[in-house]
Amino acid sequence: MADGSPTFRPWTPPRRNKPLGFAQFLWVSWRDPLLMWSERHFREPQLYGKGPMGAVIVVSHPAGVRRVLTENAANYEKGALQRRVLGPMLADGLLLTEGDTWRRARRILAPLFTPVRTQRLAVRMGEVCARRVRDWSLQHGARVLNIDSEMSGLTFDMLSATLFSDELEGDAKGFEKALDRYLSMGARIDPLDVIAAPAWVPRLGRAASGGVARFFEERVSRLVTRRRALIESGTEAPDDLLSALLLARDEEDGAALSDREVAANILTFILAGHETTARTLGWALHLISRSPDVAARLRAEADAFDLTDPKWADGLPWTRAVIEEAMRLFPPAPTLARLALGPDEIGGQAIEAGTAVVISPWVLHRHHGLWDQPDEFRPERFLPENRKSIDRYAYIPFSAGPRVCIGAAFAMQEAMIALATLLRAAEVEAVSTVEPRPMHQITLRSRSPIHLRLRARLPA
Repeated sequence: MADGSPTFRPWTPPRRNKPLGFAQFLWVSWRDPLLMWSERHFREPQLYGKGPMGAVIVVSHPAGVRRVLTENAANYEKGALQRRVLGPMLADGLLLTEGDTWRRARRILAPLFTPVRTQRLAVRMGEVCARRVRDWSLQHGARVLNIDSEMSGLTFDMLSATLFSDELEGDAKGFEKALDRYLSMGARIDPLDVIAAPAWVPRLGRAASGGVARFFEERVSRLVTRRRALIESGTEAPDDLLSALLLARDEEDGAALSDREVAANILTFILAGHETTARTLGWALHLISRSPDVAARLRAEADAFDLTDPKWADGLPWTRAVIEEAMRLFPPAPTLARLALGPDEIGGQAIEAGTAVVISPWVLHRHHGLWDQPDEFRPERFLPENRKSIDRYAYIPFSAGPRVCIGAAFAMQEAMIALATLLRAAEVEAVSTVEPRPMHQITLRSRSPIHLRLRARLPA
């Protein structure tokens, strides 16, 4: 802390001292990709090598990140591995499409996430958060909660209320259970995917998560069918994301999204949108529970929090800083992978077509060349007076460039409102000295659920 108070350092996985062999790499990719990183990755700007799968470069310096994600973004696509792993669920969604298909979908979806439209959802987000806090009945005594589950339920309810006019309400537990199964088994990197085995060869993880894809497809198909029938009947449909997806037209050719594209993008927002915000809130609350001085600052901000004020966010600088620092230490998407389509140069290294390019926010955000005391929780880094010194491409929790997360402002607003609402009502306390251990499962989750004690705050 800037005032000299002690800082908290969360548990981090051990780092390797020598490279992985190919068989070890396949095993670690399946078990937990966080375990593949060596100490060199956190100290050197980039590492390049060739192995059985071809050339690979890990880029961990802002100029290189800028080159790949922005300056020459057209030369770097997401690559076949991500499509093999996530394609069965999200193949036609904004996350995985490329080229003209992606550009068309992005043009159609961009107006749905303008600052004005996002700000209009703030009060509704606050209402959902307040209801969740009331349901905890803290006035009857402190409660130990599974924070991972509670934050998943909360962000799902916020997504349902704001983007789907509550048409998902009541299905939060089913979606959470299916999502947990999908992320823990179905969406893990199978060695068969790494070596590009044919799609007809069974993947054990996907087989073990059987039924999840059907669950999501059935729920989303039902949602789309009901709303399309409402629109076609001439009845006024809710002004939300679902209606916007069905009514949107490409300004260049007047074409609409197909039902398959609509369904894939709904799944993208449900799986990626609510999951990443839930994980950010869980990690933020864990960090707060170990940092009394930070918690006190946040409570002071929360007490003055008023969503009816259009400039409510200006009164929450520490709340925003804590969320940003939580995403630095525990980036929701720990690794971004790209494939070079043609030759290029990154940091003086010649890049051939077919080179795998890895940019890991997990590494970048903890790199010793970019951050002071990178493994410590220091939210003051992100206070307005310090934020400007952070290079845009040293901190990329929402990626960067043309493919920056379209819902970044929505997610940030959601997280700030949730955290301020919760801390206005409750003290957050650790219940164990055992640190939760992060694990890379597409998003960055805790290996075991995070449990915290929430205690009703006494009147001042």
